[in-house]
Amino acid sequence: MAAPQLPDIFGNYVLGEDFVEVVSPAGVDWMPQTAGWWWLGAILALLLLRAAALRLRHWYRNRYRREALARLERFDTDVAPEQWLTELNRLLKLTALAAFPRADVAQLYGEDWTQFLDAHCESSPFSPQLRQLLGSGIYTDDVPAEQTRAELRQASAAWIINHNGPTDV
Repeated sequence: MAAPQLPDIFGNYVLGEDFVEVVSPAGVDWMPQTAGWWWLGAILALLLLRAAALRLRHWYRNRYRREALARLERFDTDVAPEQWLTELNRLLKLTALAAFPRADVAQLYGEDWTQFLDAHCESSPFSPQLRQLLGSGIYTDDVPAEQTRAELRQASAAWIINHNGPTDV
């Protein structure tokens, strides 16, 4: 069934045939119309690109810190208590070798090693007892107590996170 035919004048009869409907203006274009805005946009884009590149470079250069912290978290499950102190020193040495020139780090041991660790961190995370244990504990057969290992783990994590060196950006 078809719809009925509508009359010629339909709706408001007062308006009649002389009525002209108002036409809305065209929408405002959001694209910049002048060259100055294009230049400003280009400069802002370059600044954002540069900031992203610096952030990426910083993230990439500090990947050794993330890896060292991940290894440190697995220490209790992966390392035997007899080897714990030796492996901790090895981890700290590898971390230092990633951040500093080999000539500055490789030959260090004992008190020189702990002084190096203190010198390259703004606030020394190692107490004198922990420095003593870290510097000479690997040459003894002593197994540190669980509380001491927890303190050493926390201090080592603080050093890994906060040390500053020539490769820092």
